[in-house]
Amino acid sequence: MNQEEIKKIIPHRDNMLLVEEAEVVDEVTSRGKITIKGDEFFLKGHFPGNPVVPGVILCEMMAQASCVLLGEKAQGKTPFFTKMDNVKFKNTVRPGDTLESECTLTRSRGAFYFVSAKGYVNGKLCVSADFSFALLDGDKAEK
Repeated sequence: MNQEEIKKIIPHRDNMLLVEEAEVVDEVTSRGKITIKGDEFFLKGHFPGNPVVPGVILCEMMAQASCVLLGEKAQGKTPFFTKMDNVKFKNTVRPGDTLESECTLTRSRGAFYFVSAKGYVNGKLCVSADFSFALLDGDKAEK
């Protein structure tokens, strides 16, 4: 699916829509892609003259790619991170790279979803993480 189709599932918009293409492989697996162009807001200060995608942004990219698995369940709701575990950064992601995420839904319980994700550039593992998020109605999220 393209960004317009992704926007029908997740609420993220520019500048925080961090997945350009996504595909639902099966009931528990999704893949996402984003090419780092070099002019993204998160690269301006990280690091001048040596741009590297921040780790927290890599996690967000993988999380957004995983949310497409929820399809219609996610419409009208907001996915909030509840936990990140076992986060490991193996290689940097830089301008010109295409991060390809592979996300596996390991379980769900009520509004909570648990995902294991990996991000690759040219087949080389760059980041891996286990995380959970809660899918909440916008008006039920605490302010």
